[in-house]
Amino acid sequence: MTKLSVNINKIATLRNARGANNPDVVKVALDAERFGAEGITVHPRPDERHIRRQDVFDLAKVVTTEFNIEGYPDRRFIELVKAVKPAQATLVPDPPNAITSNSGWDTISNQVMLKDIVAELHESGIRVSIFINPEIRYFEPAKLTGTDRVELYTEPYAVGYHQDREKAVNPYVEVSEIAKELGLGLNAGHDLDLNNLAYLKKSIPYLDEVSIGHALICDALYYGLENTIQMYRRQLEDF
Repeated sequence: MTKLSVNINKIATLRNARGANNPDVVKVALDAERFGAEGITVHPRPDERHIRRQDVFDLAKVVTTEFNIEGYPDRRFIELVKAVKPAQATLVPDPPNAITSNSGWDTISNQVMLKDIVAELHESGIRVSIFINPEIRYFEPAKLTGTDRVELYTEPYAVGYHQDREKAVNPYVEVSEIAKELGLGLNAGHDLDLNNLAYLKKSIPYLDEVSIGHALICDALYYGLENTIQMYRRQLEDF
């Protein structure tokens, strides 16, 4: 079954708005696990506008599911990940001032750099995933970096879903078959929600993991965190 990793960046954003420790991101992460999350994802940025560096260390002490740290792999990020040794590091190409990730890696022009980073993280026993667009040309070069997994950038799918969901998902089905042939694990994330998640899972039944934050936290305002996590888990049940 596809694992649900809950991205708690928005919890940290809410906390930071008042400068104290409410809501407590560590408590929320532990509650999310207790409610059924199979992983916790964070994206520490240099400006610490949501997840802070200290949060990463605090979470690493208590998270018992898969801890996934995503971010742009500059030296500061790499050293943080190596110090914490999470289950997975997800490399994303967005610059520090980006609001959110909005594209995958060009694994052709960045292949040498990514290969070096993947090798360094592997030395610390960390599984590596590379954020990638659903374009065939990027998958063979991704394999050559040595990465364990790729994470499909799913905003184009989410945008196209309401117009023609079959057309929207077709590129993802195509590249997922290539990833499978290459022996790459397969994650997915960005703009997935209760409307579009089940169809993606049905179309790509061998997804290893989805990482969901913004939509899930928004839904939790109405449904409650425990109920929301269970709702998302049900979208990922095998068909």
